[in-house]
Amino acid sequence: MKARKLVLISLFAVIVVAALFYQEIIARVLLPQYIEWARETDQKGLNDGVPLNEKERLLASEIGIKHPEKVRIIYVDQVPYPYENFALKVFGEAVGLVGEGIINNAQVFGYSIYARKDFVLNKPKLAHELVHVLQIERTSLDDIVTQHFFDMAEYGYDKAPLEVEAVKANEKYSTDW
Repeated sequence: MKARKLVLISLFAVIVVAALFYQEIIARVLLPQYIEWARETDQKGLNDGVPLNEKERLLASEIGIKHPEKVRIIYVDQVPYPYENFALKVFGEAVGLVGEGIINNAQVFGYSIYARKDFVLNKPKLAHELVHVLQIERTSLDDIVTQHFFDMAEYGYDKAPLEVEAVKANEKYSTDW
């Protein structure tokens, strides 16, 4: 009976510590793992992706991207996520990046835009993704990943400031080519 109480008290203490220091855990444990994976994913996209065509490069320039020639689109069956990392999988589910009923149509990693094969990147949708490229270009992949993870935890996907900025591009470039 004493062992059971000790286990329960220990479990409670771990939960309290995790609740109090969750941002620290995210910043020191999860983010470095995700950022390393995101850099590798970007590099793979740069090697395997297709450059923007002329219309797409003009759109990227209009949006403000300094190096539209670096942008690559990679069409995949499923947008990548490090599901094999249990902690990142659980975190992704907690903030709504991945999970039951969530379909990630496209995601940016640096200059690489990964899009599902059945997702049509028309002008407004591509503009949205290009804004994410611009956000990374303005600072860095590390900074944007860090901001986005904390924003998702605080505001949720739809109200995260980086998403709000990208959604404005959907509206601004609402007409197709």
